[in-house]
Amino acid sequence: MDGIAKIDSPASHAEPIRPVNAPRQWIYKHQVTTRIWHWINVVTVFIMIGSGLGILNAHPHLYWGQYGANLDPAWLHLPRWPGWMTIPGHYNLALSRRWHMFFALVFGFGLLFFMISSLINRHFQRQLRISSGELSPGHLWFDIKEHLAFRFHDSKNPGAFNVLQKIAYASTIFFFIPTLILTGLAMSPGMNAAWPWLIELFGGRSSARSIHFIGMVALIGFIVVHLALVMLAGPIGEIRSMITGYWQVPEERH
Repeated sequence: MDGIAKIDSPASHAEPIRPVNAPRQWIYKHQVTTRIWHWINVVTVFIMIGSGLGILNAHPHLYWGQYGANLDPAWLHLPRWPGWMTIPGHYNLALSRRWHMFFALVFGFGLLFFMISSLINRHFQRQLRISSGELSPGHLWFDIKEHLAFRFHDSKNPGAFNVLQKIAYASTIFFFIPTLILTGLAMSPGMNAAWPWLIELFGGRSSARSIHFIGMVALIGFIVVHLALVMLAGPIGEIRSMITGYWQVPEERH
């Protein structure tokens, strides 16, 4: 590729040296397995949220414990979601469940594929490993100030994730998504028969349903923040890097 220097590891230690008026540097930032998983999730999460809201419309009340019905006290009463937010666009519990269950399989096996490939290509170790120094109050406050100034990368190591990115991605990959998958399984009567310990882990089927909803809200919050930062960092360059893998290092802001 003319004018592109491929860097095998996104966490390269060498500071880019660029003469005045020279073309900006390109780095290989996203590996192919990461890009595949990302775009599969774009479709999968959109359909799962819409179909999940369609299922929730059947009984938009949340409870804690084993049971939950109309006469039980709910901790949260939700509105019924309009058709433009649900899949399908009209109330059909059976069809919403079919959409949700099919893409739940895609979601779960996609995560498994990504985790195995990331262990093989050392993506977790290279990009998501958090050192104790990065969790110090001073370092965290510095990264927060850099984000507020719209500086999202280190000029000395532009391909590396900052600590706020690491915390967000690691918590989503290793906590929020697995929690969504496990609580979804805990709500299945068939899985309760095979793995009775799963429903006990969450304190009952109604508790699993509540945690599942909270996890969905957390995932939506992550997506909103992620899209906002993509827009601030430059959507064309960020989307292009998630398609081709190559990212153009922006000019350093002062």
